[in-house]
Amino acid sequence: MDRALMTSDEPEEPNTRADWQMLCLAVGVGVVAGLGAVAFRGLIGFFHNLLFLGRLSFEYDANTHTPESPWGLGIVLVPVLGALGVTYMVKHFAPEAKGHGVPEVMDAIFHQKGRIRPVVALVKALASALSIGSGGSVGREGPIIQIGSAFGSSLGQWVRMPVHQRVTLIAAGAGGGIAATFNTPIGGLAFAMELMLPVVRARSVLLVGLATVTATHIGRIFVGDVPSFDVADIRIPADRAMFLVGLLLFVVLGVFVGLLSTVFVRSIYWFEDRFDALPGNAYSRHLLGMSIVGVIIYLFVRNSGHYYVQGVGYATIIDILDGSMTAVGLLALLLAAKLLVTCLTLGSGASGGVFSPALFLGACLGGLFGLGAQSLLGESSPGVGTCAVAGMAGMIGGTTGAAFTAITMAFEMTRDVRAILPIVLVVCIAYAVRSRLSRPNIYTLKLLRRGQVVPEGLVAGLITSRNVCDAMLAAIVDPTAEGEPGDWMSAVVTIDGDGPALLRPSVEGIPCITVHEKDELTEVLYLLRRDGSRLAVVTDASGEVVGVLRDEEIAELARRDAELLR
Repeated sequence: MDRALMTSDEPEEPNTRADWQMLCLAVGVGVVAGLGAVAFRGLIGFFHNLLFLGRLSFEYDANTHTPESPWGLGIVLVPVLGALGVTYMVKHFAPEAKGHGVPEVMDAIFHQKGRIRPVVALVKALASALSIGSGGSVGREGPIIQIGSAFGSSLGQWVRMPVHQRVTLIAAGAGGGIAATFNTPIGGLAFAMELMLPVVRARSVLLVGLATVTATHIGRIFVGDVPSFDVADIRIPADRAMFLVGLLLFVVLGVFVGLLSTVFVRSIYWFEDRFDALPGNAYSRHLLGMSIVGVIIYLFVRNSGHYYVQGVGYATIIDILDGSMTAVGLLALLLAAKLLVTCLTLGSGASGGVFSPALFLGACLGGLFGLGAQSLLGESSPGVGTCAVAGMAGMIGGTTGAAFTAITMAFEMTRDVRAILPIVLVVCIAYAVRSRLSRPNIYTLKLLRRGQVVPEGLVAGLITSRNVCDAMLAAIVDPTAEGEPGDWMSAVVTIDGDGPALLRPSVEGIPCITVHEKDELTEVLYLLRRDGSRLAVVTDASGEVVGVLRDEEIAELARRDAELLR
């Protein structure tokens, strides 16, 4: 199960770091995540300017449309060139860099003891920047999450800290990457809490929050403190009756967004399966997918003057939010085309995230819905901008399963509190619809397809709130036994009145440890694993033996707790 940075085994006694050391490390992870987000943006600009415009420059403003390329019809080959480089890097250096990145981080947290190879950060940055810069329809958020997480993991491995602290640094890197990319410190923290942290404690939230604040500040130094998107038409009806009508409309919008989220999640993996089934190798499949993408973006620029669906698509989102794009036919075409090119890009083997495509699809669907409501209700309808922002938030919540993240990020990206009610309503409905139609989200579905299970959302780890006395087998001990309980290598145990089935089980030759009945069960489990023991002898405050704890008791407690989590 272990993968290398990692040429040595996990130490038996990792060096648990003090709180002040973890604070310093969290700040360091935040600094790297912030600088990484800035550098990654420049790297995208380098590839984009070189391949689309034939010039050497790191300047890149995703919020403005790319000028028409001097290559003419040759622009069709730009995504193909990018596909060659991406496939080579992923195939030869880091297969984990393929795809949208977040599932790989979750895999590292829940199945690899928080271990991510350092090379993943470099390969992911280069491969994703090339995918986006050459016109692939993917986002930059997934890559920066994986980059920040890889640094946090590498740092944790380098100082040889225990798994739970290493995982906290991974979450700090992921949250910091999101925060710096979108200028959303609370959204970055929420993302880490909902999707990355196996256990949410005040201490881990503090550390992740410190990293997201640090990363956000670093990002603001370089790009300024401005909202990601300005919305021109946030309008909530003042009349009570029309306000209620508006809420009903947002319920309907939430249903549509939930349906689109389901289609988006399923379509990406459907395309991935179709490409994997094609004859040839990884190069031929990715070249085929990106050649189709090249044709589509060429057709858009020839017929509309803009590439629209290439790259992260922020410029198109801004056109919808500021009210400059009101053609229903164009919006519908963009929605369908963006869904297609994103599936082609990721399904054929590109490297990049799904956040930006989800925002794009949500803005298109919300804009269409807003225009329809406006044609029916006139000025009494919710604004087109309101519907577009709510659609964006709903797509993030429905697609990723991170509902609270979607709500907080939508507010932070627009900094307009007027849309908060529609946002919450649409996110909740969209999440419910998608969960009903497709229980796994876009991240967990990828892991489930590999046979790996991770929790979706925050699940109470009840076993962490149990004491030894909640699980132990109450017993009396053979009075002929001598010596201290911790020195016993064998014991004869009699059950306290529950029948003869396990009346006098022999445990001769099994190493024992001694624990107190009020000890936390998680601490006892750690001691059992550390010492290689299979039996814990339980004592009370006076030192008298009151029971034992075996694998059977722990399993039975887990079964009882499972009933509360269904």
